[in-house]
Amino acid sequence: MSAASVPLTPQLLSNPNNLHAAIDMGTNSFKLHIIQADPSTGKFLSLDRFKEPVLLGQSTTGSSSLLISSHAQARAIAALRNFSRLLKSSSIADCRVVATSAVREAVNRKEFLDRVEEEVGMTVEVLSGEDEGKYVYMGVLQFVPHCQKLVLCIDIGGGSTEFVVGCGGKVLYAASLRLGHVVLTQEFLRNGELLKMREHVRKVIQESGLVEKVRGIGFEVVVGSSGTIRAIEKAVLRGYGSGSHQVDEDVLLGDSRTDWSFSREELSNVVQRLGGDESKTWRGKLFKRRSEFIFAGAVLLEEIVDMLGIAGIDVSGYALGEGIIAEKLARVCEHYDQELNARWRSVIRLTSKFNNKKGMKSAAQCAAVSKVPLI
Repeated sequence: MSAASVPLTPQLLSNPNNLHAAIDMGTNSFKLHIIQADPSTGKFLSLDRFKEPVLLGQSTTGSSSLLISSHAQARAIAALRNFSRLLKSSSIADCRVVATSAVREAVNRKEFLDRVEEEVGMTVEVLSGEDEGKYVYMGVLQFVPHCQKLVLCIDIGGGSTEFVVGCGGKVLYAASLRLGHVVLTQEFLRNGELLKMREHVRKVIQESGLVEKVRGIGFEVVVGSSGTIRAIEKAVLRGYGSGSHQVDEDVLLGDSRTDWSFSREELSNVVQRLGGDESKTWRGKLFKRRSEFIFAGAVLLEEIVDMLGIAGIDVSGYALGEGIIAEKLARVCEHYDQELNARWRSVIRLTSKFNNKKGMKSAAQCAAVSKVPLI
């Protein structure tokens, strides 16, 4: 759509660059997502993602409560101030700020949120576990073309794991369990209690009724959307999910790759490799800041996969942040199409197979076939 053909809606007049942003205040890190959207259809391009390690969830007062320490609050304030500067430098006024498990469960939550508003000028919306899952599902639908399928979404965070079953953009079931990679690492793995952690995970899942609910509804495809699951897929792509000991550290990673998935067997192989003594030699290099918590996250996912009988997982590069933005676009865009972004990404993945001078021509042909307009 040309600029001349775009109607001058109030949304466009107040946001002439069509830039939108969302801040996700997670247990382990804070993320700032910046996108540019078509004001008519809501199709968007992800322009930038910024991530700050804050570790809100590392100051526990016990197994069932959390205190956000003064040091963690200082890290959070510094991260949000940095995000605020980035937003101002890009002239982005439209930014929604949401908090998840760590803030949701903190005993000093009000004190922390008041401090954020006073010192940074940001009003934070604390999401319930169910709402968090709903937005994750909306984000997933912007990345994978599964809108009309019965989808089970799994998002493993630092303090909780969200489960959503949806179809056609509607949430049929949502649950949030206090099973996160940071919490499990602190409570079990730092003391070497792997078997006790597995027993705890199975008990929490069994007592939640999750297995019965999900099996009762059913699912056609499973999509994982968290950083933990993307990190596991990265390890699989490098060869750590194979039965052999051969790995390829030079494999190219990025949005253009065509296969974002891994099998149950590949996950088990990654868990086995992570649990070995030799993992210390490669874990830090591959997972970087996530290296301390990746084993707990991988074991947690393995237990989920076993209990729900999952054969394989598709991986989404989009999650909560993109879902927050998609929900806004669905409200303000006159001709919003919730499947448009996923269809366009499918075109990009298809055209990435053409690795020669005819690539651009092939891309244009594929775009024409898909009838997906560019922004």
